[in-house]
Amino acid sequence: MWRALAAAESEDFGDSSRPSVGRLLAALAASKPKGRLGESGTGLGAGTAWLVSGMSVGGVLVTVERDRQRAAQARELFSGDERVTVLTGQWTELRAHAPFDVLFCDGGGKQEGPDGLIGLLAPAGILVLDDFAPADSWPPRYRDSADELRLRYLTHPALSAVELQVEPDMAVVLAVRR
Repeated sequence: MWRALAAAESEDFGDSSRPSVGRLLAALAASKPKGRLGESGTGLGAGTAWLVSGMSVGGVLVTVERDRQRAAQARELFSGDERVTVLTGQWTELRAHAPFDVLFCDGGGKQEGPDGLIGLLAPAGILVLDDFAPADSWPPRYRDSADELRLRYLTHPALSAVELQVEPDMAVVLAVRR
């Protein structure tokens, strides 16, 4: 894990998973023994490393990164772990590897809305979306108007969802497929 975090830091890749989100990912991965895990937005592998740190023997992780150079770096980083597959492409590449018990959406897919991501989840599968500013009102607001994206996940009828503030300036949406 530390190699992935160091790689992100050396590349000044500020979009890497923060430790507070990483610990959540590790705990969720651990909650699904022999689980099938997915990740959209590998980056340089920080989130991947956190997921791997919680995975059990027999678990599988498929992650996709659209940037070829970053995907190649992550693939090299995890080349010694046969449980991890790093794909190059769009988030939709995950469809061929679904359903997932845990899906971390740190890249493409979130903006398109919940239906595409929900389709990648197994029953009772967990979806994690990060990089939200904490909301202190209902409905949550973003830039002086209702945060429609966050609301779609928090109120989707196929999900039981909650927003968790993990740092003073960051929240995640955690959702379970009904």
